[in-house]
Amino acid sequence: MKGVVCQQPGEINTVELSEPETKPGECLLQIRRVGICGTDLHAFAGNQPFFTYPRILGHEVSARIVDNDGQSSLQVGQDVVVIPYIPCGTCRACRLGKTNCCAELKVIGVHVDGGMQEFISYPADLLLPAEGLTVEEMAIVEPLCIGTHAVSRAAVTEGQWVIVSGCGPIGVGTIWAAKEAGARVIAIDIDPVRLAWCEKHLGVDHLVEANDHTLETLEDITHGDLADATFDATGIKGPMEAGVEYVGSGGSYVLVGLNKGHLAFHHPSLHAREISLLCSRNATRSDFELVIERLQTGSFPSDAYITHTEVFDKIPTGFEFWKD
Repeated sequence: MKGVVCQQPGEINTVELSEPETKPGECLLQIRRVGICGTDLHAFAGNQPFFTYPRILGHEVSARIVDNDGQSSLQVGQDVVVIPYIPCGTCRACRLGKTNCCAELKVIGVHVDGGMQEFISYPADLLLPAEGLTVEEMAIVEPLCIGTHAVSRAAVTEGQWVIVSGCGPIGVGTIWAAKEAGARVIAIDIDPVRLAWCEKHLGVDHLVEANDHTLETLEDITHGDLADATFDATGIKGPMEAGVEYVGSGGSYVLVGLNKGHLAFHHPSLHAREISLLCSRNATRSDFELVIERLQTGSFPSDAYITHTEVFDKIPTGFEFWKD
């Protein structure tokens, strides 16, 4: 069978692989669709944390069950969403139900080989049916879960002010989750095209093109209150450090984006406003179930979210284009 392997930064090849062996408790899956996102592009560029080479990429996966080994309630021929986070089940985080930050977490396409291959064998308990969704929608469940988990971390409720900094794919999912919670959302980005997309497809309440006067603009919009919850989805040091100033007294600052370096915040400013500084990593099974349920209602603009498609054999040549 064929697979796509990132051999080292800047080098991706199509290779021949051995058929996977199915272990007890696993299902043999035929890959239907694989989402390509920032994680894959960062791996290609050589700046993805927690990554080793060579690696078969792909963690946003929809698949079809080819063999269930007679041990799973999932049916042969059924299309499923793959939860790409494989927890150890025994560490402190797992015992607390926080499998998304398992101490020994393995993410397919990052720590172990992922979905850019024709078949994989995968734990049946990490597969979810998603009746009524297209195979494309199944492949975007995972990135949408990132924002849904972040919004749940901040316990966003109806009528609150929410600011999302960074309107890429993860920021879009965060905005959608905040809107689903009934929040009033302000989107910040340096790209007016992305801001216009959020207004058109997500009904964002206010758009702010980032500049030297962003804080003053946010104060004007919120009548000085600023946000109940601010989310960084940029992963860039400057915006991540600036975003804490967009949080109102008693509010939460949630770091969704990931940066490899050190961040610095002015502690007296955080302390005076009693800001809760939160990190949001990956997602849990309940996030996946909620996103599937919401997608089934048609509330997300799936067709507009997917910007490009490519056939399997041309994936290696696509990365040079996609990274730009």
